[in-house]
Amino acid sequence: MADAPKRRDIVLVVDDAPDTLSFLTDTLEGAGVTVLIATDGASCLELVDQITPHLILMDAMMPGIDGFETCRQLKQDKGLQHVPVVFMTGLGDTEHVLEGLKAGGVDYVTKPIVVEELLARIRVHLANARVAHGSQMALDATGRFLLAVDGDGQPLWCTPRAEQLLADVFAIEQVEAPHFPDIASERLARVCREPPATQSAFFLNIDDRRLEFTFISATGDNEFLFRIHDLSPGREEAMLQELLQLTRREAEVLLWISRGKANREISAILDISPRTVNKHLEQVFEKLEVDNRAAAAARAVRALS
Repeated sequence: MADAPKRRDIVLVVDDAPDTLSFLTDTLEGAGVTVLIATDGASCLELVDQITPHLILMDAMMPGIDGFETCRQLKQDKGLQHVPVVFMTGLGDTEHVLEGLKAGGVDYVTKPIVVEELLARIRVHLANARVAHGSQMALDATGRFLLAVDGDGQPLWCTPRAEQLLADVFAIEQVEAPHFPDIASERLARVCREPPATQSAFFLNIDDRRLEFTFISATGDNEFLFRIHDLSPGREEAMLQELLQLTRREAEVLLWISRGKANREISAILDISPRTVNKHLEQVFEKLEVDNRAAAAARAVRALS
């Protein structure tokens, strides 16, 4: 069986100087990289709407939208946040280096460019981005409520379901915004300062909402991973209703099934007859395409995890 073709990395070079574009194209293609070209910030932003590169080499100083502003706009797109941006600049002063990093860049190289150094930096950032993005994509795909914070309790990233939950609870548009509510960040930071040896949980009550934050582990330098569980009254039923396409009553029955309750116990809890509980359970089985209580309970647990 023939080996699968090796994936070629895609690097987008953004520079308004033809000589630089020619030099970098030859250099990168010679190293086995597919090169895309944009001659200004606006062209870069248009191009990434069509294809996502694995890394961007960005000239800092360009007419129109400069490299710093282009990078800031790129990083506002969640689909591009994982793409490393390496700035190219002839300006050696600290001010411009810091501006590039503050804009979202991961590194910089100075002109005239040293080929060996450039290729080494590109290889490192491509490898780091591949690992980080792959790990986060895997977590996103599980649909779990996971949040990573730094030592100050400020969010670094979170899975989509966690972001939706936190934005709803704290009435904020973007969880990664720098002003994460003190009520959460202070408690998270306390755990991060002295991480427990095993998984440990604490609770936050916000108005009529109750959240459980469970510390999972330290996942990197100054990065700590937590799982979030919404314990607010009625929230789990609402989640099951939405995620599994159930009626409200079906979701209530399924929730209590997942907690190990028998039909007679559920009838007392919900104030309906055991026969009605059984009818709802039959509908749940049909909708979930399962044939027993254990399988239905397992689906509920996965949906709520």
